[in-house]
Amino acid sequence: MRLLVVNPNISEDVTELIRVEAERSADPSTELVVRTAPRGVEYIETRFEAVLAAGAVAEVIAEHCAAASGGQAVDGVVVAAFGDPGMPALKELVDVPVIGITEAALCAAALQGHRFSIIAISDRITAWYRECVEHFGFGSRLASIRSIKEALRGIGTVQDDFRPTLVELARLAVAEDGADVVILAGAPLAGLARHIESEIPVPVVDGIGAGIRLAEAVVGLRSGPHRAGSFAAPPPKRRAGLGPALDAALGAARLESGALA
Repeated sequence: MRLLVVNPNISEDVTELIRVEAERSADPSTELVVRTAPRGVEYIETRFEAVLAAGAVAEVIAEHCAAASGGQAVDGVVVAAFGDPGMPALKELVDVPVIGITEAALCAAALQGHRFSIIAISDRITAWYRECVEHFGFGSRLASIRSIKEALRGIGTVQDDFRPTLVELARLAVAEDGADVVILAGAPLAGLARHIESEIPVPVVDGIGAGIRLAEAVVGLRSGPHRAGSFAAPPPKRRAGLGPALDAALGAARLESGALA
């Protein structure tokens, strides 16, 4: 199995955190191709920044999935930023499973408890996260979203700078909000769950780990692509200004979908 793992922000240090946790989580037989968005922002904190990231992620996916790319095909894609920028629209682009770490973490949490809390790195980000939870249909099971209130010194050092704060937020989510499971939200926290799970009295879900393991599971199901329905490829129409890989991906998806219409 070969998975493309895309960091939707431009921080290479966060990409390295993603890479390390993805390699720890993946089956030994799974090959990982880890990439960073070619443009965008240091880390995604708002809806508009997510819009910027979505286009960049689409380009990276197209470069690795389009028939014209000339590279080795991938079997699935993991969008490695909480909030799943571009999702679920990215599922329309290619005929392999595209999994966001938010939807993966929510599913993993739902399998381990009734109510869950999300621990976030920014207060500004919480409204968007709440909308994402509701979008995926888990709004009634969200106990709380607790977040760091202080300014970040650096996006790649959040774990080191705020570990005690993050542990305390998770404990409060359990004690005061009734969380059965805690989700550590965002790629900057990738791998932290392994180090602090003994300090928190309920299961702790890492989005990157959940994304990798659920992507492997969905690919392994071999359920087939979307050739009809709301996730089928976009219908044919005139296109302009797109990069070669993205244009090729849209054309290939349209032909595949049209062949079985």
